Amino acid sequence: MKYEIVGDAFPAVKCHLSKGEVMKCEGGAMSWMDRGFEMTTEGGGGLKKAFTRAVAGEAVFFNHFTCHAPEGEIVFASSYPGRIVPVTLAAGQSIIAQKTAFLACEESVGVEMHFRGKVGAGVFGGMGFVMQKFTGPGTVFLEIYGALESYELAAGEEKVVDGPHLAILSSGVEFDIETVKGMKNKLLGGEGLFNTVVRGPGKIWLQTMSLPNLATAIAPYIPSSGD
Repeated sequence: MKYEIVGDAFPAVKCHLSKGEVMKCEGGAMSWMDRGFEMTTEGGGGLKKAFTRAVAGEAVFFNHFTCHAPEGEIVFASSYPGRIVPVTLAAGQSIIAQKTAFLACEESVGVEMHFRGKVGAGVFGGMGFVMQKFTGPGTVFLEIYGALESYELAAGEEKVVDGPHLAILSSGVEFDIETVKGMKNKLLGGEGLFNTVVRGPGKIWLQTMSLPNLATAIAPYIPSSGD
């Protein structure tokens, strides 16, 4: 599989496949493709994984697009302004991303839910305690809100992140949810009740836009049902 990312602030990834190669995505991610592809809808790795994904509010099934022509192009477009990040994983190598980041991947990449941190704090902490884990071999394409900044954390080095801005982290990075200190800060600070603490060693990718902030910004301009 070869690919190219196009579209600047509204990106799409064009995947060029040879006969027999397969791309995998959740429902609705495919934007357009050549003739010669066959789509099949399959469960995500057995009943246990399907149940876990359903409980977490994620899609239970994946669409598999198999190229039956000598070669063909299939395109997956991002659903919001930002970037598409390609990550190529070796066999057994893993990466963790926010649960809305997954766009598409090669069929060989394993996709499963990843639970970490304090459940109660995670549910109310903006980012949520549920993320997705991708395991190689193969390439996975991840969607990022806005622009992207990355940091390589040394062992024990920490960063405090507003949860929705944490997009991707390597599997060696630990993360947890902590409560903002001080009642006045909680009630009047406007920064929410929780932050996410990430701890190295490993790499993290932070996004400049968060979905909650975007929703808040455009909400006043959306007509209500009575208008």
